[in-house]
Amino acid sequence: MYIPTLDLPLMWESLPFLLTGLSYTLGIAIASFLAGNALGLLLTFLGMLQNPWVRRIVRGYISFLRGVPALVLLFLLYFGLPYQLPALTAAIICFSLTSSAFIGEIYRGSIAGVDRGQWDAAYALGLSFSKTLRLIILPQAFRISVPALSNVAMDLLKGTSLAAMITIPDIFQKAKIVGGRTFDYMSMYVLVAIIYWLLCIGIEALQHRLEKRFADRFESQKG
Repeated sequence: MYIPTLDLPLMWESLPFLLTGLSYTLGIAIASFLAGNALGLLLTFLGMLQNPWVRRIVRGYISFLRGVPALVLLFLLYFGLPYQLPALTAAIICFSLTSSAFIGEIYRGSIAGVDRGQWDAAYALGLSFSKTLRLIILPQAFRISVPALSNVAMDLLKGTSLAAMITIPDIFQKAKIVGGRTFDYMSMYVLVAIIYWLLCIGIEALQHRLEKRFADRFESQKG
């Protein structure tokens, strides 16, 4: 019976080649996360309007993108349109749209988690709705949303591996190339899994740093 084993020398030799795809993995993840945050905030603001039609459109958008697999949307953007988008553009659009739906819900819940008295106090001081939201509510909502946003960032980073399906040379695509050449997919997939894991550890460390920074600021303001 064949028992798969890890070829450690092959993993070490292949590491530099896999890392040449890191710029695509990180570039897609960062660009999509930033665009997803911008879209998510826009969805949150639109969802706060009193216009029922706008709110229904926002809820429909969020519901659709939360319910459609990212791979389906990626294939739709790359293969299904009348004209073919560049692979990198299709990937960034796909992950930006999918992440925006989740981020929009995170911000909506975080804003709702801010004590209503903060709104009343700001209005009593004569601040407008926009200034209250920008200066008082959003900083507190962002502090609440940090753990959830870090989860989205991790899922987004791991999800970029789907971009290999449309020929983007990210670290997963590089692992597939080496695996096909050496017929040792086991070693390559374990190696790429370790790389993703280490990247997620970096996001986790950034999350803890932000949480500590916000906690220290909160304590200083409280004191």
